[in-house]
Amino acid sequence: MSQPRAYLIAEIDVHDPASYEGYKAAAASLIEKYGGRYLVRGGSAEAAEGEAPKGRVIVLEFPDMAAARAFLEADEYRPVAEIRHKSANSRLILAEGIPS
Repeated sequence: MSQPRAYLIAEIDVHDPASYEGYKAAAASLIEKYGGRYLVRGGSAEAAEGEAPKGRVIVLEFPDMAAARAFLEADEYRPVAEIRHKSANSRLILAEGIPS
């Protein structure tokens, strides 16, 4: 059985679009560096049940939880995350996939 993939699910409510564009540009290369890839990136999202998402929804796939955590905890990501913190309210969820 192989290691389950990991998913980073983000709900991002942007209040400074210009600054957030800088975050997106900087984050994309780091996501790729840590083995991640975008599955969902800010397209339309709606609630099927419960509250609607506040802002955009992003889903990233990583090879495993260790890779996802390494991305989030990387020294080089900290200043990039600060841009997100200043330009948006966000909620991040790490979820482990089903073993294959």
